[in-house]
This record gives sequence, C-alpha cells and structure tokens, in this order.
Amino acid sequence: MSENTENPQDGKIIQINIEEQMKTAYIDYSMSVIVGRALPDVRDGLKPVHRRVLFGMNELGNNSNKPYKKSARIVGEVMGKFHPHGDSSIYDTIVRMAQPWSLRYMLVDGQGNFGSVDGDMPAAMRYTEIRLQKMAEAMLEDIDKETVDFSLNFDDTLEEPTVLPTRIPNLLINGASGIAVGMATNIMPHNLTEVIEGLIAYIDNREITIEELIKYVKAPDFPTGGIIYGYEGVKQGFETGRGRVVVRGKINVETSKAGRERLVIYELPYQINKAALHQKIAQLADDKIIEGISEARDESDRDGMRLVIDLKREAIANVVINQLYKYSELQTSYGINNVALVKGRPRVLNLKEMLAEFVDFRHEVVVRRTRFELRKAEEKAHILQGYLIALDHLDEVIALIRASRTPDEAKDGLMSRFELSEIQSKAILELRLQRLTGMERDKIKEEYDEVMKLIAYLKEVLSDEGLRFKIIKDELEDVKKRFGDERKTEIQYLASEMRMEDIIAEEDVVITISHLGYIKRTSAYDYRQQKRGGRGALGGKTREEDYIEHLFVASTHHTMLFFTEKGRCYWLKVYEIPEGEKSGKGRAIQNLINLPTDDKIRAIIDIKDLNDKDFISSHYIVLCTANGIIKKTLLEDFSRPRQNGVNAITVNEGDQLLEAKLTNGNSEIMMAIKSGRAIRFPENTVRDTGRGAIGVRGIEVDNDKDEVVGMICVNKEDATRTVLVVSEKGFGKRTDIEEYRITNRGGKGVKTINITEKTGSLIAILDVTEKDDLMITCKSGITIRMAVADIREAGRATQGVRLIRLDDTDEIAAVARLDEQEEEKLDVEGIEGEESEQLGDNSSEEPGTATAEASEDETPAE
Repeated sequence: MSENTENPQDGKIIQINIEEQMKTAYIDYSMSVIVGRALPDVRDGLKPVHRRVLFGMNELGNNSNKPYKKSARIVGEVMGKFHPHGDSSIYDTIVRMAQPWSLRYMLVDGQGNFGSVDGDMPAAMRYTEIRLQKMAEAMLEDIDKETVDFSLNFDDTLEEPTVLPTRIPNLLINGASGIAVGMATNIMPHNLTEVIEGLIAYIDNREITIEELIKYVKAPDFPTGGIIYGYEGVKQGFETGRGRVVVRGKINVETSKAGRERLVIYELPYQINKAALHQKIAQLADDKIIEGISEARDESDRDGMRLVIDLKREAIANVVINQLYKYSELQTSYGINNVALVKGRPRVLNLKEMLAEFVDFRHEVVVRRTRFELRKAEEKAHILQGYLIALDHLDEVIALIRASRTPDEAKDGLMSRFELSEIQSKAILELRLQRLTGMERDKIKEEYDEVMKLIAYLKEVLSDEGLRFKIIKDELEDVKKRFGDERKTEIQYLASEMRMEDIIAEEDVVITISHLGYIKRTSAYDYRQQKRGGRGALGGKTREEDYIEHLFVASTHHTMLFFTEKGRCYWLKVYEIPEGEKSGKGRAIQNLINLPTDDKIRAIIDIKDLNDKDFISSHYIVLCTANGIIKKTLLEDFSRPRQNGVNAITVNEGDQLLEAKLTNGNSEIMMAIKSGRAIRFPENTVRDTGRGAIGVRGIEVDNDKDEVVGMICVNKEDATRTVLVVSEKGFGKRTDIEEYRITNRGGKGVKTINITEKTGSLIAILDVTEKDDLMITCKSGITIRMAVADIREAGRATQGVRLIRLDDTDEIAAVARLDEQEEEKLDVEGIEGEESEQLGDNSSEEPGTATAEASEDETPAE
C-alpha cells in the first residue's frame, strides 16, 4: 500500500509506503518512550522526570538548609522549563520521592500530607511543601563544574543536564520500575552501605566474581523491611539481571492477658497496601478459608505499624501464619528485571555490570571536574601573576594609568610595557586600592603559592589513574559515613539453600570411631594444647570390650562415606558428628544415620569435597565381599547424598560387604582368604560399573569352608608399604608386596602364610608402614596395641612370628591398623603409662591374658 502526500512547496505528490511509514513512526515513538520516559539511566538511576525535578529544585535554591517551598511552585518551574508533560506526572514523581515507604532513600523532604501506606491520596500540590534531601544534594554536587553534558530543553531556550553527576549509586539503592514499549524494568532497592562496600571491592579488584560481590551486596533491601524468603532467585538476579525475589511480612505471636494468642503484623512486603491487606485477611476469615481467625483490626499509630489478628482458642499460630503467607499478599513475589539505559541503549545488567558502569561514570566525573578545576586554577594563577608584576612596579603602573586618557589606552599601555595579557591588564585596572598595601601584597603572594600547589596536585590527579580511584573510594566512604544505615529486610534461606559450611568455621578435628560403632569428633587444638596422646591415649576411654578402631584428622567441611555389610552407603558431614570430650566414648553411629538394626558399618572413607568435579570424576570406590566379589564404581556416583542412603553394591544372599577403599584408578588390589591364600592384580582389570551392579569375581573362594578376610589397595608408586598378615592363633608377619606375583583377577592366588594347626586360619590382611600401629582384639575381649616396626619381615610362605601369646581357648577376633601419620599431624607426644588404663592392655602373663611377643623365629612352610 502507498499513500499520496502532497508537498505544499512545489505541488508535487510524493509516493510513501504506508507500511514503512508506520514502522518508522512506531520505532521513533517506542525509542522516545524508552529513552525519554520509562527507563532509568544506568549512571544516576533516574528517569528524565526525576532528573528534571531535582535539577529544577536545585536551580530554584530549594536546598535542605533553606525553607520549604510550595510543591505547586516546583511543579510549575519544572513544567514550564523542562518537562511539558502535565502537572500530575511531575507532582506524582515528587510525592513518591518524599514517601519513606516508596523509596529506600528519600530524595525529597516533604512537609504536609503525602499519602499513607494504606493507599490514601496525598494532598493537592498547593497544600504541600518540599525541599531537597541532603542525599539529593549529593547527587547534584559538582553539576556546575562541567562534569556532565547539557542539552537544550523542549523549546531550545534553556539547557538541562543529560545526567546528574551523582556520588550516590542511586540505581541500585532506590531501584526503578517502568513499562516501556516492548520492554520493562524492575530494579529492586538495595542497602547503601552494602552497595558502597561492593563498589569499593570492585575498584580494588576488577576481576572480582559475582559470587564474591554477593558477600558485600547481600540482597535487595526494601524500605518497608520484611523478610526475603529464599535466596536462589536473588542470586539468579545478581548473576543474570533477571530473577525472582519472594518477600514476606514480619509477624510476632503475642499472648493476651486472657491467655489467647494473637498475631501482630508489624512489617509488610514492599508496595503492599495495608488497608487492602487488612480487608483481604478479614475476607479470608469470613469465607472460612482461614478458620483460626476470630478478628482482625488495625492498631497502627505514629509509633509504628500494628495489624492485629486475634486467634480462636483451638487455633495453632504457626498454621495460621503459613495460611496467611499462602492466601494473602503477606507473601509477595517480585520479578527482578535489571534493564537500564547504557549509552542511550537499553541493556539487561547483572550486579557486576551495574557497579562497573557506576564506577566508570564516577571516574569520568572526577576527570572532568579536575580538568575544570585545573582550568579555573590556572586562570586564577594567571591573574595573580599579573597582580604580582604590577605590585613589583607599582609607581610605574600608577603613573602609566594616570597618564592614560581612557581605560583602553591604560590597558594597552600595561600590555606593551609589562608584557601582560589582556586578562591580566583588565584585572589590574579593576584592582581596589586597598590591595596595594604591603599586607595585601603578602596575601596575594600566599594565594599565588597555594594556587600553584593546587595546580600541581590537579595535574598529578589527571596523570595518575590510581590517585583518581583513591579519590572515588574516599568520596564513597564519605557517602557511606553520611547516609549509610543498617539493613531493614532480613534474609531467610530455605532449607534446600542453607549451606552449613558458610556458618561453621573450617578447622581440623580428630575423628575417632570405636570397634563397637561409637563415633565422636574432638578439636585437634585440644590435643596440641594438652600435649597428650601416643599409644592408647589418643582415642579416649571406651568400654572394656571396645577399642578405637579408626582415628584420623579431617576438616569439619569434609564428608564421611559409611559402607555397611549389606552393601549400603550413607553420608555424614564431619560437622554433623557430635563433639565430645577426649575421654568420652561418643555417640552410636546408628543414632546419626538411618542404619537398620540388622546392619553394621564395615568401612569408612573420608572425602574432602564431593562437589570437586575433577576429583570425583577421577577417583573410584573399590568394594569387596566375603565371597570374593570385587566391584569398582566411580566416586561421582556417590556424590549426591540421600538421607536413607543408597545401594553401593548388590550383595547376594549369604554374602556380605567387607571392605571399601578409595583409589585413583591406578592401584594394585590384593585380596586374602581364610585358608591362607592371597591374590594380587591391577585395579584396571576391574571395569567400573554402576552402584546397583553385583561386581565380578576377585578371587576363587570355596564358599562352604572359606571366605575373604580382607582387601588392600596399594599405590604402585608407594614403596614404603608392606603386606601384613595375621592368623587366629596370634602369628603374623610382614612381607614385601613384590613377593606376590601379579596374576589374573579371579584366580586362586598364592600362599601368603603357612596355615597349620598351630597358627590357625588367616584372620586379617593389611597394608602397613613402619610408622603404623596395630590394634589386636581377642575373642576374650582383651586388646593389645603394638608397633608395626616390632614385627619383622618374613617370606611369603612362612608361618611368621608369634605376635601375642594366647590361652588355648582364645583366638584373635580382629586386627586394625592405626595410622601413625595421622597422629603425627596432631603434634603430640606419647605419655607412658596411659595406654594400659585406656586400652585394657595387661602386660602380666597370668592365665587368660594376651601378651606381646615378637621374638619367635619363623617356621618354614612344610
């Protein structure tokens, strides 16, 4: 389609495509709305109408230290000079800037009726009076120093600023909302102190991440207070510029003199009308949607908000509170949409970008202000220099002026005689006679010296970027000192968002787990401070038949993985383990995790960080069962904790999980069985499978009379470890791992100890170093602790040496390794004489008592 348009100048008709014409016209209109009405500028956070009101008030001298002026006068001034869009839009803007419940930091100081939080209308502009707040003056500071660009007003008769040279990060602290054409903005208000700390952190480190900035700028901060319920949407808004924040009102539960409970709402979500909320609550009670309410009334006064809800006798306060949050505006959500004008174009901005734009703008203002001040200082120095020249030749100057017929002749004479500029000559001619006295001459000299110092400083500022940013930081600190305040809005994290690691300090603690399943943590500092420990003293007192089976140092932020004999895996954070005294026995593990009564913990693994993607994707959990099954699963499969645990391996009937080890995928695995055989094979021969898999055969076992007694995973590079085997009757030995040849997985293995009637069956296989200790438990309940270094090395096919002397009726029940390296981390020294008391170690050789003995020679295999 086209339209015929007649040109009145030449009578010709121009063909115009109406589609293109409409498109162009609508784009022009939309850009006019976007730039000139609805969206704030990223630099001063103001829309044109706000900027014009503040500038107009400043031009009228309507400052905070001057008397109030009628609002109507300001409206007329702004409308007549800068904003020809009607008086109501200007007055509505003024009113909102003067309402403490609308702006987090008010910019207009109002006197009179400016409405209420109940939605009451403000008085007409002819009745109210206003002046600038001190904060608004800080936004206008330096406007007369060529810090910002000015443009012509609507009729080209006056100039107005395109942006204010603000020291206040107004976009973030007061937020903005507006609907343009094809886009909208909704920026939440924030706390000034937090924003300035964020700005300073950004200036100090331009590479700072949003995650780090959130430690300073924590969340929106609304003028009406309330509670931010849930943090994920807030964080998303900071990171992307778009998010959702849920805000709740604050409620107290009070008890009346008659013993009845009542709810008192004393803070509302942002922009919620109190009268409308009161009416809504009454309606919910009448409609029986909330049945626990007997009456709702508004007791608010000048001391504060107080919306009281009386409850029925049978009502439960928490239930009614949750229903109020669900059915009324007492819980409201706000969409974060950080759209602002950047260099005249609309952009969605995250937190860092908003801070960066403000810092860049402040830098530009400081540079322009310094250039202006430098120019003025140089002009002043130029005139003072002329004064000094004139004063040095005072008689000659006076004679020249007296001899001149006109001021112009005198000016020309001064310029030619003393080589002065026209400006200097004019200044000398306008000099008052009193300045010719000796004292005044000294003042001029001092003034000149001061101005030259100022010029040198201003030039230094222009040449040194670091100094400019120091000025910006100092000015921000000053703003924080003058206007900063505490947060009004609380932040309440949801249970799913709560990170206990952020609350609990990271420190090393000693974890002890006893044979009977008692666990506790103790501060490592306690051990260092008291210089206690050594053999038998570290674990603390336990029951007579119990002993410390596991002892290690871990951070409070680490995660423990517990594996049970039925093949389940449970998680427990170290900080969740109850803290106990060194002499206490701790808490039963069954009280901390959902462990069935017919199941038992078999293995524990300490993981530093389950969120470390590189670590969990490069490490494995190797599991072994009594029937010789072995299984390898990626640690990543165990990185998502569940309260009721997960299946780590499917254990067949008649079988049970024995061991779980953490490996890097390059270890060598050894498994030993009761009949005295052991097998050694590379870990990479076991392919990794999912958690629910059964596994593969690791060693051949005669299920009727034999079973696996243990598994070890030894790093190929670790040459310090030897293989320790112990038999039922108290014989044992250490053997170099290289004596066990590498075979295929699933074979019968080779002899690891010579089993005879004298030695009894194999009971344990461990990988040890000479720094480790052994804890040996007998079926009679007696325990003994000995150093691995006291056990000599022997050949693979020998029966070993006698480790302890047993009664004919007694046998070894279990052998555990105590990692001496962990004890060394505690910097402790052993205390002789304590281990007997702590561990029930009897050194006498009475009947029924085990004694250490590692002197009997090896007996060769038959």
